[in-house]
Amino acid sequence: MIPDSHPRSRSLKTRHALIDGVKNDIVAESGLIAHGRGEAFDYLLGEKTHVFALNAIKAAAALLKTANHPVISVNGNTTILCGKEMVEFSNVSGIPLEINLFYRRPERYRAIYSYLSNLGGKHILGADETKFTELPNLESFRRVVDARGILIADVVMVPLEDGDRTEALVKLGKKVITVDLNPLSRTALASDITIVDNIQRVFPLLQKFFFEMDNETAHEILENYDNSFIIKEALETISSAWKVDLNEKFEEIRKQKGMT
Repeated sequence: MIPDSHPRSRSLKTRHALIDGVKNDIVAESGLIAHGRGEAFDYLLGEKTHVFALNAIKAAAALLKTANHPVISVNGNTTILCGKEMVEFSNVSGIPLEINLFYRRPERYRAIYSYLSNLGGKHILGADETKFTELPNLESFRRVVDARGILIADVVMVPLEDGDRTEALVKLGKKVITVDLNPLSRTALASDITIVDNIQRVFPLLQKFFFEMDNETAHEILENYDNSFIIKEALETISSAWKVDLNEKFEEIRKQKGMT
């Protein structure tokens, strides 16, 4: 049992949820490594949503708002980390969730479909074998998509993505939104909108901005959006993390432990 009073309570509970996800065929074993890598970047961001991330989330909401056929891609990690929030957003917006996996097995996409359905998901693609087709110029199992979703989408949100499929989607003329704590990943650099933030913080904000925004505001946001500036701001924030005042940090820890 992890006590709520533990300073890393949420982080530890998330890790255990991912471990359970592995046991239940939802998360790939390598997904645990990917999550740990993301946590390291989140440490450097101070585990908070910065202004540059807020601006990217607003732009993402604007792009989804103005799209003709948007789709949100879902993998095992996103299912465990924010499945409830994604389902809620999908249900109220009508934007479908499509299961797409690098480590693809029928047991996995069926388990993810069942998990999201049990959360109340109404618009879930990627588990009906009769609708499977393939994207061109992509060798991994990410190429297998739903003919009703990613194949015909004009905007695809690909949180916690691998670079190969992101690049393939861009080459096909699709607009791509990603959530990636590493601003230098191929996914982050290839996407049209890069949200450098923890996905658990992103979806509640995305839903809020989406429903507060009208089409005119959405178009204005997109006209003024510069993704390279967002990535630059994220890198500068991460790079400045080493400048932290260690004496101040040590003092803070001593106070928390009642040592002063």
